[in-house]
Amino acid sequence: MSRFTHQACTSFLAGKHATIDGSTLIARNEDNFVAIWPKHAVVHSANDPRNLMFISKNNHFTTTLPEHAVHYTAVPDTNPDEGHYEESGINAHNVAMSATESAYTNSLVLGVDPLVADGIAEDAMLTVVLPYVDSARAGIQRLGQLVTTAGAAETNGVLFSDVDEVWYMEIVSGHHWVAQRIPDDAYAVVANQLAIEDIDFDDSENFMVSANIQHFVQAHRLNPDGNRFNSRHIFGTHTADDAHYNTPRVWYGHKLFTPSAFEEPTSMELPFIRHAEQKISVPQVEAFLGSHYQETPFDPLGNGTEQERHQFRAVGLSRTQNSHILQLRRDVVPVLAGVIWQALGNPAFSPYLPIYAAGDQIDATFAADNLDYDGQNPYWAAKLLNVLSEDHYRQNRKLRDNFLTTMQSWGIQRLTSGDAISAPNPMSLGVVNAETAQAFNAAIQTQIGKLVQANADHSALTFTMDDDL
Repeated sequence: MSRFTHQACTSFLAGKHATIDGSTLIARNEDNFVAIWPKHAVVHSANDPRNLMFISKNNHFTTTLPEHAVHYTAVPDTNPDEGHYEESGINAHNVAMSATESAYTNSLVLGVDPLVADGIAEDAMLTVVLPYVDSARAGIQRLGQLVTTAGAAETNGVLFSDVDEVWYMEIVSGHHWVAQRIPDDAYAVVANQLAIEDIDFDDSENFMVSANIQHFVQAHRLNPDGNRFNSRHIFGTHTADDAHYNTPRVWYGHKLFTPSAFEEPTSMELPFIRHAEQKISVPQVEAFLGSHYQETPFDPLGNGTEQERHQFRAVGLSRTQNSHILQLRRDVVPVLAGVIWQALGNPAFSPYLPIYAAGDQIDATFAADNLDYDGQNPYWAAKLLNVLSEDHYRQNRKLRDNFLTTMQSWGIQRLTSGDAISAPNPMSLGVVNAETAQAFNAAIQTQIGKLVQANADHSALTFTMDDDL
């Protein structure tokens, strides 16, 4: 199966003053073109053996790695034959990275700076960047240098954050890229499109770009707006697929966080930067990542017409493999700052496990080889939970919704108790992670049992029988 199976995601970013507790947040659903593509969650120690010559199994992209790496977490494909695809993690410097949000560049741009077949691609990005950077800006600089020198094999968006800043970077051609800092009081939703709009080349605090990108655009007459440098207009696409596959997800995110915004789901000019009407919490981001146009005619599980229910691509999908919220907290000691809220499968039905990024383990069950079905494995248990939760959707709504809200509260409780235990003893973080994961796995199994019972009661192959029979 080719690397293109990974090209479908939805991303969310929020600055520290936009969130309810002052955290920075970056989040993404990693979606696949198939419903089953096993993932597992791992911790890489700074002392893990490494080959300093990195060669991608995907497309043979090659680079020499720095000698020293730091501890980081990742959620790679279980089967590495197509490449690592480590996707999301937080390192020892409290830098978070999520890669990638697949996007598309227009043919005019690719005609003068085509993608590079053996350039850097999604499978390699986190592996060759996150262990070697100490800030979000440094992450963009390292990835940008690799794009400029080795070329890019794909058009992608990449999310970076640290405790102070949140950045979104877009690789817009074979050798060029742009990046914008999300304002501290704002958020952004991205859905498989190039999203960054106007670039201010005089504002280095909030924008970073590849060298000579202005000259490149001018020399090849790529700018449809004259003197205005709107990156989305210059490099992006404007197609029917955008209007039905991509922009509706952005519209729905804006609808949730900025309800007064009057927007159309197929608009090609939805703003990249938005301000929420209330402070944003982790449970609200979880709800967005699991959303499917609830309370609109476009909900595939709702009451709209056949055409309406299949008109737009939802956010939470059966083919979501890894959904994560990478939280960097500012009100705790640095070793406790990085928290990974990790869901496997469709977050419409899967709860999020809180993981301390600085822990030396998550739990053996999350790191286990899981290519074959195992109902006790967290990935496969999540997929079973998803199937059972979607079946008899309306009848089981209360059972399903109560489980997710209960697990949200439980996750926050686990962090509260974990902070108290680990603040004086950071070496205990791995133990806390393992205990949390084990209790989380047990809760999933209990919910599966409840759904089996509920779905059996709703079977169409039943009949009300006489009491005497």
